[in-house]
Amino acid sequence: MSLSESSTIIEATVATVAPTGPVPLLRAREVSRLQGPHILVEDLNLDLQRGQILGLLGLNGAGKSTTLNLLAGVLTPTSGDITIAGHSLLHKPQLAKQALGYLPENPPLYMDMRVEDYLLYCAKLRDIKRRHRKQAVQQALADCDLVTASRRLIRNLSKGYRQRIGIAQAIVHRPQVILLDEPSSGLDPQQMMDMR
Repeated sequence: MSLSESSTIIEATVATVAPTGPVPLLRAREVSRLQGPHILVEDLNLDLQRGQILGLLGLNGAGKSTTLNLLAGVLTPTSGDITIAGHSLLHKPQLAKQALGYLPENPPLYMDMRVEDYLLYCAKLRDIKRRHRKQAVQQALADCDLVTASRRLIRNLSKGYRQRIGIAQAIVHRPQVILLDEPSSGLDPQQMMDMR
């Protein structure tokens, strides 16, 4: 299957979400990403309202992670526009990213930090006021079932724990939009059920 055929799978999947109300929390309009002569994502359009969930399905190499990187502002589209909570990722990236939590395929972890310290660092990066950081971190630890591991070094934890830490960093600031790339990777069946 060629890259452009794989790309069509993603377009068909996202096209099933129709706008249903006020300004969407996440909107993509005619978003494309080229890399040299290769089309990675072509003419992506979607609207997601509060409470809606969208899953991207496709073969390996179909462009799912590239699409999520575009929606998270990690990659810049070759054309088109993406807005999060009404703010353009291209023109007002800081405002757009304040409303966004993102877990990439490989969580961005500092292995020599303790779990709680890492999440406090993430809370600071997310501009959570100092007086609210501890509470935000405690809530993320509880939500991701990490309380008992909070004082452990990240490098000493299993892949499943590391994945949950990645999810905790994505939600520590209580974003309006959460993008998760392979969130159940490394989780055992019970952890997958708990996380869902």
